[in-house]
Amino acid sequence: MVQSEASKSANGEASISETEHVRWLHMYEQMLKIRVFEEHVNILYTTAKMPGLAHLYIGEEAIAVGVCEALRRDDYITSTHRGHGHCLAKGASVDLMYAELLGKEAGYCKGKGGSMHIADQSTGNLGANAIVAGSTGIATGAAFSSKMRGTDQVTVCFFGDGALGQGLLYEVMNMASLWKLPVIYVCENNLYNEYTHYSETTAGDMSGRAKAFGILTEEVDGQDVRVVYATAQRLVERARQGEGPAFLLCNTYRYHGHHVGDIQRSYYRSKEEEEQWKTERDPLKLLVAWMTEQQMLDAATLEQIEQRVRTEIEVGVEFGLNAPYPERNEVDQDVYA
Repeated sequence: MVQSEASKSANGEASISETEHVRWLHMYEQMLKIRVFEEHVNILYTTAKMPGLAHLYIGEEAIAVGVCEALRRDDYITSTHRGHGHCLAKGASVDLMYAELLGKEAGYCKGKGGSMHIADQSTGNLGANAIVAGSTGIATGAAFSSKMRGTDQVTVCFFGDGALGQGLLYEVMNMASLWKLPVIYVCENNLYNEYTHYSETTAGDMSGRAKAFGILTEEVDGQDVRVVYATAQRLVERARQGEGPAFLLCNTYRYHGHHVGDIQRSYYRSKEEEEQWKTERDPLKLLVAWMTEQQMLDAATLEQIEQRVRTEIEVGVEFGLNAPYPERNEVDQDVYA
């Protein structure tokens, strides 16, 4: 039986509250939803049903979920070319996501954005961006807007380790620090800039770059959603109170290639390395192990969650496949240059 918020176990230790119980089950379901969503994206690509490429987020789910669970619906995020996980974690609908990936009119951007440009204003998602570090200016501008309007909204800017080689990031971090903007820069270091290990492309200390601007920095295990969530909570509340920007470095790993077509990866990383991350540092397995240890999860509940998620994904895929394409006369609508 789940105990109340203030209850203790028989040995006097603080027990897991009902609120916490619900929260962690929800986070696991969100992470699983991202995992299964991406597995089906890969199937759609390999069966030639999806146009273009997609960059799978599998292996990094704890970051998107841990950070977005610390945000309110009216807070903002910006995303990257590997952005499906961020979109879903912020509240995007599975069916509309698939419709967008498949170029259908029902998609978030009427089928014109595709995998790398999904945006959803209703959940505060200001959009994914195919340009490395391209959304850093958008996120910082959103934070500036919040400050000028006198709201307490916070913006989170997700980007990969490759963005540390782009000058725009340093320009906006400088402004964010000077103006104490409510923005959190979340660097997802999955070890590889496309096909090159970050140690060959990124000199010096990753966190040190943000510290140079006087920005508070934190570094966490990006595979542990509990650590990500706890850290994000602190940084979000700090930004909401007007204490300025932060830089959160999350160390993680992408299980698949740079994109769905990157299958033969042995020339830049070993299969042994991939298997080690999957078996020892999988974010879903780590959370399940902890919840089981805390007696928050049993086999029946786990099966129920999986069935619910897989049903939602399968329905979403069918919706996307059966949805109509936009009319030809819409080709020049909602397109700006």
